[in-house]
Amino acid sequence: MIKKLIFAMSFFMVLAVSGQKKNDKDAVTDIAEKLRLAMISGDKSSLESLILPELTYGHSGGHIDDSAEFVDKLSSKKSVFETIDITNQNINIVGNTAIVRHHFYAKTNDLGKGPSDVTLDILLVWTKVKNDWKLLARQAVKSEKKK
Repeated sequence: MIKKLIFAMSFFMVLAVSGQKKNDKDAVTDIAEKLRLAMISGDKSSLESLILPELTYGHSGGHIDDSAEFVDKLSSKKSVFETIDITNQNINIVGNTAIVRHHFYAKTNDLGKGPSDVTLDILLVWTKVKNDWKLLARQAVKSEKKK
């Protein structure tokens, strides 16, 4: 009887842990989509709600934005994403950290530069703060055009 009880408790603990990981992956998928939409809209409050003040945002050209510069460029329309398509997204949860990699294809129309296409591979690092996921870091690298 004791063995059956221990087995049952172990089984439910495994289910609870795997269920939490799935819920976290779903939450990170949702928050990554909110970031995509906020980057297109340039809505300042939406952008600020998704990031930590310590954000480091690395561009493929080598420039690194802090949180204020990241928000300012998008909300002031210095940097404009007309579309953003994300493919091949992979999410790995490690404790309270989510590592997200995806392919990023966008049509841009930055102030003073005009229309352009951008093809990148992205690494996002999200951290769980209380029950919310917040973006802590992003790094982009140039990639071949693929969709």
